[in-house]
Parts: sequence; structure tokens; C-alpha cells
Amino acid sequence: MPFCPSWVPLSLALVACSMVLSAAEPKEGVPNDPDFLIQGEYLGEVTKPDSKKKLGVQVVALGMGRFHAVGYYGGLPGDGWDRSDTRESDGETVDGVTTFQEGEYTAQIKSGTMVITAEGGVVIGELQKVSRQSSTLDAKPPAGAVVLFDGKNSGQFENGKMTDDGLLMQGVTSKPKFQNGTLHIEFQLPFEPEGRGQGRGNSGCYVQSRYEVQVLDSFGLKGEHTECGGIYTVKAPDVNLCYPPLAWQTYDIEFTAAEFRDGKKDKNARMTIRHNGVLIHDNVAVDHATPGAPVAEGPEPGPIHLQDHGHPVRYRNIWFVEKKPAEAGRQ
Repeated sequence: MPFCPSWVPLSLALVACSMVLSAAEPKEGVPNDPDFLIQGEYLGEVTKPDSKKKLGVQVVALGMGRFHAVGYYGGLPGDGWDRSDTRESDGETVDGVTTFQEGEYTAQIKSGTMVITAEGGVVIGELQKVSRQSSTLDAKPPAGAVVLFDGKNSGQFENGKMTDDGLLMQGVTSKPKFQNGTLHIEFQLPFEPEGRGQGRGNSGCYVQSRYEVQVLDSFGLKGEHTECGGIYTVKAPDVNLCYPPLAWQTYDIEFTAAEFRDGKKDKNARMTIRHNGVLIHDNVAVDHATPGAPVAEGPEPGPIHLQDHGHPVRYRNIWFVEKKPAEAGRQ
């Protein structure tokens, strides 16, 4: 069960009242889908007779009134979760109410509040819907940074394409090429509730067009190397920091290029990555290029590539700060 406190029996009910379109006008840019208003993150406390415990819940929209909920003791991932086992359950909307039910415990989401009740309707917790923001969102490029995209034009990218509202579309490769340094990039995943796995908000950020940091709607998932924040085929993120669809997210990637001697690789590339400001990879050795990468491993600098997997992933505020090899080695 997604939000079952350790002192509550394993059977737990989750009832989420789905908001009909007539009940609230969607904000500008928000999908005209009632499920979007329910999905997201909830945070609060649950109470037992002699103590309170913080609880975070991620509610994932699965399309057609279906949801998946994941509960985290201590808070949300990257914000208090104690890394203990999660509790999960599925449900669906019937007669305007989305229900995950088992046993005598229930919870309802109304107007952005999840109220959890025990037998007899006793309230044991209230969780508020929250919208987290990355600590590096809108970070300004420092002096000397190579600005790849600032919303004004896409001239720094081959096949650069922009939306009418000034966002960079996926499927582009930077004209400048880089060796060592720090990449800052912001991305927005689409709301595709009926997609699953690699078919849900899929793109990828390739450093040097060789090494992929996966971009994928992995909100509420475990966090594998194939999911958001993963170094594809190399390492899963230490924690899944993926926000809900349409929230702006950040990667800050410190990259040290592989070194070659006499035509052979002498040192592996290395990456330190922060997802939404939280460290998820700490100086990880990347011992091979991503299978199918646009550029094979080699000593030459390489461009930034933003993969097109047929999903409308959007990017903004992209810049790269180059470092000398000795500086990069100290990441």
C-alpha cells in the first residue's frame, strides 16, 4: 500500500476523488484531463497514538482514470525519504472516484489534500499536494560559459527546432564540441499517461554524443539505468528524482572525458550528476559509449546530442562551462 504507516496493518485503502473538468478550470498549459489534476506529489504526516511520522506519496496517472500510488516514509525522494521499502498499489476511477481499496482504511484526495482515515472514519493523516522545484532551475550561465540555448534562437544546434513559446525541441546536436566541463540543461517531460516504460516521455542527453544520461518519464518508478537519471547501460541513479510530467527539471553534469594514449583508451570518462539539484551519481566511471550513440568513443571532443524518440520532450537554459583536464580531474 502506498502510504501505510508501519504501525497500520498491511491492508489499506486509498480513495482519490477524481476532479471533473467542470469542477475547476485548468491552468494555461495544463492538459484538459482530470487525471492530470490528481497526479503528483503529496506530503504530510500520519499519526499513531503516541507519535507522528512524515509521509510522502507519489500518485502516477496511467490513463483512463487509472492510477498508481507509491508511498515513502520520512518524505519524498531527495527530500526526507529514509530509503526504506516503498508501499505501492493500483486503482481506477469508478463513478468519479478513484479507488485503491483493501481492508478498512481509506484516503481521499479533495482540492489538493489527501485525507487518510482509519476504521470508523478517524483521520490519521492529511497530506497536501506539493510542486517541488529544482534548486538549480533557471541557473544563470557563469562568465565564460558557452550558451547553447537561451530561448532566443536555436542557432547553436544542427537541425535546431523551436516551439512557438521559445522551447528547444528534441532531436538536435550542438555545433560546439566539448571535452571536460559542466553541462547545465533543463527539460520538461510530456504528459503521456497511457505510455509505459520506454514509451513514455523518452529522449536522452548525450554528452559528447557518446554517453547518455536518460531522459524519460520515470515519475514514481524504482530508478533503473534505463530510467530518468540513469547513465544508460552503466549505472542506475542513487535515487529516482524524476518529477511529475510537465514539471521543469534540471541536470547538472560534471564530465571528465576519456583519455587515450597511442590510440588506446587509457582512462574512462567520468560523470558526477545532480538531478533537480540532488546528487545521484558521484564521480562514476563510464567505461563504454552508449550502444547506438551518434559518436563512437575516441579522443576528439564531441557535441551535446538531445535524442529524438518520437516524444515531445522540451529543453531550455542549456550551457556548458569548459574546464582544463587538471580541473576536471578534481570533480
